[in-house]
Amino acid sequence: MKQYKFILSGGGTGGHIYPAIAIANELKSRFPNAEFLFVGAQDKMEMQKVPQAGFKIKGLWISGIQRRLTFDNSLFPLKLMASLLKSRTIIREFRPDVVIGTGGFASGPLLQVAAIAGIPTLIQEQNSYPGITNKWLSKKANKICVAYENLERFFPKNKMILTGNPVREDLIDSKSKRAEAIQFFNLDSKKKTLLVLGGSLGARRVNQLIEKELKNLLSQNVQVIWQCGKLYFEDYKKYNESDVQVMAFIEKMDLVYAAADIVISRAGASSVSELCIVGKPVIFIPSPNVAEDHQTKNAHAIVDRKGAIMLKESELDSQFGLVFEALLKDQGKQNQLSENIKQLAKPEATKQIVDEIVKLIK
Repeated sequence: MKQYKFILSGGGTGGHIYPAIAIANELKSRFPNAEFLFVGAQDKMEMQKVPQAGFKIKGLWISGIQRRLTFDNSLFPLKLMASLLKSRTIIREFRPDVVIGTGGFASGPLLQVAAIAGIPTLIQEQNSYPGITNKWLSKKANKICVAYENLERFFPKNKMILTGNPVREDLIDSKSKRAEAIQFFNLDSKKKTLLVLGGSLGARRVNQLIEKELKNLLSQNVQVIWQCGKLYFEDYKKYNESDVQVMAFIEKMDLVYAAADIVISRAGASSVSELCIVGKPVIFIPSPNVAEDHQTKNAHAIVDRKGAIMLKESELDSQFGLVFEALLKDQGKQNQLSENIKQLAKPEATKQIVDEIVKLIK
């Protein structure tokens, strides 16, 4: 059997990294002898997360363009040129059969160089509004796997395949792990568990909300697992106590989802896809600070099908307490949201994406 070689690139946030790792794991299960290499941005979280998942990674000197005038912006042309040159060296030395990009700035130079070299490329777009890197790469990519319909205004229609977003394999059966999860997090099985997710870096407004509402939440016999993000951990770790666990980052996502009764979450594409798979009642608080307000669009795709509740940041102070208390007291509503969001899951997304990759190398 031929020993295939795969390069995967995606990073900056968990939303780009974990889909790439999920795709790599599925490829590894099909091609146990394959060789893998990840390429990321040298100072971003993928440089830690990818080796933890068991894969090699090389870093490029690349970063995004800031919306305001900064010194980093002035360095962008130099960084891009350096990253293109290093990408060319990586491609020439590793000689991949296919290159896969899941978004983030590091995937730009790498897939551009691969396409110019005639190596098949596939990009995977998680959001309802594509990022700048994937829009740029779409012209030369062989295939584009998307999670949402109606993206023809961004991508060539003949290249698109609707697959959904890859999720970690261990989430698909998280329900069976509830007893293990309660023990792992040392929870009280008689209390409801609220899981708060602000994304891998954290969400300032969500953290401010939980800080303000914490006493009220605890008074309702609720225990809280609060992922505040590494940027905010030093500010909020003081709230750790018997019924509150404040974490910068959660490694055991399968167990934390299994333990949760209600979830408060941002509406990044990967989070939305994971929450569909695990089927828990969700209150989405979309970030308004993203391109084309795509988190609100991601959340609407679920809310419009009665699969979740959404609160805008501007509504939190007036509405959150009432909405949360009403949901907490209404088990029927919790069950209904769980069933409806599960109907929107695409558990086969990773396999379908890998099917498309295999077509490029056969």
